[in-house]
Amino acid sequence: MKSQDETLEDWCRALLQALELDGVDIDINEVLGLAGVAAHSVVRPAAPLTTFIAGFAAGLASGTGQATDEVSMRAAMGVARKLAKEYAAEAPRE
Repeated sequence: MKSQDETLEDWCRALLQALELDGVDIDINEVLGLAGVAAHSVVRPAAPLTTFIAGFAAGLASGTGQATDEVSMRAAMGVARKLAKEYAAEAPRE
């Protein structure tokens, strides 16, 4: 039986291949970490939404030549992580 990490790596590879993104390097732990910050700092459904938007922004930046894939992804994830943490700090406590 495969571990969760092995399953995620296999899934990531299969999805990248299906989307014709072979050779793209994804840091699964960073993506999951960002999802965790969004889930705990905003609300749980913010996790997939945040990672999708960060990936979309990175893809646009990279696709238009603004930065390399790695720099684009790191920057987008950094902005998303910072904003989620700030959102939690500014949210009114009930």
